[in-house]
Amino acid sequence: MATDIKAPQFPESVADGTVATWHKKEGEAVKRDELLVDIETDKVVLEVVAPSDGVMGKILKDEGETVESQEILGQLEAGSGASGGAKQEQSSDEGKAEAKDDGKQEAAAESAPQADDKGGDDDAQAGPAARKMMSEHGLSAGDVKGTGRDGRITKEDVEKALANRQEKPASSSAESKAAPIPEAEPGEREERRVPMTRLRKRIAERLVSAQQNAAMLTTFNEVNMKPIMEMRKNYKEAFEKAHGVRLGFMGFFTRACVEALKRYPEVNASIDGDDVVYHGYYDVGVAVSTERGLVVPVIRDADQKGLAEVESQIIDYGQKAQKGKLSIDEMTGGTFTISNGGVFGSLMSMPILNPPQTAILGMHKIQERPMAVDGKVEILPMMYLALSYDHRLIDGKQAVQFLVTVKNFIEDPARLLLDI
Repeated sequence: MATDIKAPQFPESVADGTVATWHKKEGEAVKRDELLVDIETDKVVLEVVAPSDGVMGKILKDEGETVESQEILGQLEAGSGASGGAKQEQSSDEGKAEAKDDGKQEAAAESAPQADDKGGDDDAQAGPAARKMMSEHGLSAGDVKGTGRDGRITKEDVEKALANRQEKPASSSAESKAAPIPEAEPGEREERRVPMTRLRKRIAERLVSAQQNAAMLTTFNEVNMKPIMEMRKNYKEAFEKAHGVRLGFMGFFTRACVEALKRYPEVNASIDGDDVVYHGYYDVGVAVSTERGLVVPVIRDADQKGLAEVESQIIDYGQKAQKGKLSIDEMTGGTFTISNGGVFGSLMSMPILNPPQTAILGMHKIQERPMAVDGKVEILPMMYLALSYDHRLIDGKQAVQFLVTVKNFIEDPARLLLDI
């Protein structure tokens, strides 16, 4: 009895998905809850696991094909789940039967595979069943690696060679895995063309839409990171011992942004048609870079979380993002976004809005610079901050005051504790 393998139930915000990678081939043994196939959507990669033990049956949707919610991807056949699979055992039995029928010729080839003076053909190194299959599929002895006695080619070796030949074009069609760049010979002008992933296409669409549909401006400021760095140095070990998580910068910036958002609600609002939606909650998105592209998981109710909770959730999101384990719910919504390009060495940039949000804060690299302090020159660890905002809703005055508020909280972190 066969069981249908179906695509997951996509949420309303996801129309369809693409079959990214099949982790099992037809005829392979499958264990319950074992990963079968990855489905790539506009936001995340969803995993489909086996509902029970069995043998992988017919695959109905190949890699690269588009699928809709709950669409049948393939079938799982009932079986013992033997490691070799029923297909291989059957092939082995057929090979033995054909070898037995061939009689003396098989025995002669096995005892002295090199002594075929009549034909002089390398295919004499293969048994009759293997030669027949090689002839049917246009393979020569050089295309197959023999694993039998004295390098003799068996029928299983031919099947393996055919399987490898079929895998090559299939793997290149998978959107989620880019083909390695071949080494070009000197003087060659090598090019490589691969399909754009669904996530990358979605990111491109949203970025272009943000630039075309919003009156986006960016204002800059700089912040002295010395107070925060000294606080981390003094309390790093005690904080980690008490909360089990390292004390980072993102927790401070998240708290500072939340307090600034409370003072300037337009920065926490969004535009819906001709309406302005003011949010009475603070869901802060944190941009995370992965091999597949940029994703923005959301810290819900950030105003109700302490530094340890924020740091722990950011670390958890980062680990999930690298493994492709973020859920759609974890990346849905958000009223404000923080992007930290400084981890890659960016000194200054203009972050692009994450619609329908109306503002995004860009953090950058900490760099020591000579600064004038009370008439004297001091070397201080400085960071440039950038606030990109939608001028349709937020005026320049509000944007500048918001950024100055964030700056003041970071340079005097005691204000965060005293709520002043």
